[in-house]
Amino acid sequence: MTSSELWTRATAERYDAEETETSSAAVLGPTLAFLAELAGDGRALEFAIGTGRVGVPLRERGVPVVGIELSEHMAAVLRRKTDEATLPVVIGDMATTVVPGEFTLVYLVYNTITNLLTQDEQVECFRNAARHLAPGGRFVIELGVPPLRLLPPGQVAVPFDVSERHLGFDTFDLVEQILVSHHFTRAGDDGHYRRDNSRHRYAWPAELDLMARIAGLACERRVADWDGSPFTQDSTKHISVWRKPS
Repeated sequence: MTSSELWTRATAERYDAEETETSSAAVLGPTLAFLAELAGDGRALEFAIGTGRVGVPLRERGVPVVGIELSEHMAAVLRRKTDEATLPVVIGDMATTVVPGEFTLVYLVYNTITNLLTQDEQVECFRNAARHLAPGGRFVIELGVPPLRLLPPGQVAVPFDVSERHLGFDTFDLVEQILVSHHFTRAGDDGHYRRDNSRHRYAWPAELDLMARIAGLACERRVADWDGSPFTQDSTKHISVWRKPS
């Protein structure tokens, strides 16, 4: 077991309803096109596949997909969408769990590498990706750039969503590189809000590149989004691609 916090049944059951925007065709279209191109004629392995927001439609595009997922509850929601023969899922953590065969693509989306709360575990995640990749295969991560430039002097909190039904902000431990995401979500029309929080270890692009080098992977490409827009010093996230030598 890794340090990742385990998703509960209640969280898994409401996950898809709360992620309708990121599951829209406008968001998923560029994501699926990017991943399908890298997978080519080979197989794809998704670390932390969750409820299959990306893995299921990628499989529907003709890419054979296998998933690794720590939470049995999240995997159970995925299983309602497609059967085991179509999209196999292994219960386990993304840093150490091994599945049979080789893959042309291993991918990890939506900031999920930050669920691993230590640098050592994040390094092992890169090593696990390399372990599964065929020669010439790619490892892809989608990750936000830590918004530390937004922190006023002496403050440790940054809001990321202030809307009618949701208030979200991150608090930062700058020594341990740990952020806690706090969510206050309106649960009904009576003014009641549900409070949730989760811990994450943030990492900079250069730190990820070093993790990749430790795992024997080389950075091939870094863009600001799935549409391939250039990554700049003002980008709020990045899509990074590392390649296993042929």
